[in-house]
Amino acid sequence: MTVNRLLFTGFLLLTVGQAAAQYHEVGAMAAQAHYIGELNSFGHIPDRFQLGGGLIYRYNMSDRFAFKSSILYGVFHADDADSDSEWQRNRNLSVRTGIFEVSGQIEMNFLTYEIGDSRRPTSPYLFLGFSIFRFNPQAQFNDRWVDLQPLGTEGQGIGGFGDRYPLTQVSVPFGIGFKFNIWRNFGGAVEWGMRRTWTDHLDDVGGTYVDAVLLEDQNGPLAAILADRSLAPTGPEGTNTGMQRGETNRTDYYIFAGFMITYKIGRPQIKCPTAL
Repeated sequence: MTVNRLLFTGFLLLTVGQAAAQYHEVGAMAAQAHYIGELNSFGHIPDRFQLGGGLIYRYNMSDRFAFKSSILYGVFHADDADSDSEWQRNRNLSVRTGIFEVSGQIEMNFLTYEIGDSRRPTSPYLFLGFSIFRFNPQAQFNDRWVDLQPLGTEGQGIGGFGDRYPLTQVSVPFGIGFKFNIWRNFGGAVEWGMRRTWTDHLDDVGGTYVDAVLLEDQNGPLAAILADRSLAPTGPEGTNTGMQRGETNRTDYYIFAGFMITYKIGRPQIKCPTAL
């Protein structure tokens, strides 16, 4: 009985090892960056496209689960002039923000999937992970792009207004995708993923208008100019001081969506028929 149990246990361990289909992938992703925030509150499809991308590494723990790591870079543009809201068009702000992200994610395939296996060639998947990203919002002024964070356009750096927001922060990526075999050791995927952040300043907009005289005196004339570019003041005294500039109770999101191609390194272990 003892020998039989040992043999049975060994067979189970061998079966699990064979069913694991563990292998590595490396590749690249072409992606479009996008964001949802004050300058683009409801548009999930960007008005202005700029191609970005990066590198992908994936470790397939089984034909159902994988760990993916990525290094991505993208740039998004947003402009109040594109809005259907008259209030936003009057605010007249615009931004360009570059985002560099390092991320780790866990993927779950809905179907069993493996590159190079004609029996399991495709699968939708979900993913969830953790990212560290760096961003840099800019505005165009006199035909040049100006970094906004050092200016403190909402009074950052002035006593009573708080510090300037950090440009390196964390986010939680989550989303959906679809994997498919291409040819031999090559696989592809299309993916759409949101990033939940804890900052309201991907676009440098997140508070109220600061008194222009105070802002110019403390942070410089360029800060005052780029803080308020409205076509007409909305305040009762002919200024925007203290009026809403952004939404203070909502953080921004950014999105990477695109196509990736990866190469499977080596060959997976042979799988037993019961694992199919």
